[in-house]
Amino acid sequence: MKDRDLTRLLQNDPDAGLQAAMQAYASQVKAVLLRILPRDPQDVEECMADTFVALWRHADELERQATPLRPWVLVTARNKGIDRYHTLCRHTTLSLDAELGQTIGEVAEFDRATSDAADWVGALVAAMDPPDREIFLRKYYLLQTSKEIAAALHLSEGNVNTRLSRGRERLRRQLQQKD
Repeated sequence: MKDRDLTRLLQNDPDAGLQAAMQAYASQVKAVLLRILPRDPQDVEECMADTFVALWRHADELERQATPLRPWVLVTARNKGIDRYHTLCRHTTLSLDAELGQTIGEVAEFDRATSDAADWVGALVAAMDPPDREIFLRKYYLLQTSKEIAAALHLSEGNVNTRLSRGRERLRRQLQQKD
């Protein structure tokens, strides 16, 4: 189902729209959330529900702006997971591996800076050429390691890291031009 069809379905028939959205994106959303909240499946389920409710609430806006849904949904899921993680950290101490902490630090601060940041970054990533776009989605939205990405795309780990570095630099330049 195309993004525009899904956003219209969400507006006209929320139950069917949510079912279609969950069928299209639930496994990817769950994968993102499991990397952020690996200890409690209940937290993952709650964040998944919050993500799809946010999609339903923003369907009209997403359609008007022609926002690509996959990046938007994954960024929203990641942000919901990060928010939940921070809430849990206030109550208990959980360990975060170094790479996940670095990933959260790199993108979460910018995403919070403005309400349009997630949409803008998602659109820039969606506009990347296929190998770089897939690498970025896997690294920053699915939170896979460079080694996992390299294995999945049949590239060397060094090649993945180089593409990530160059891609971040291109994004940085594009974002500076926007400001």
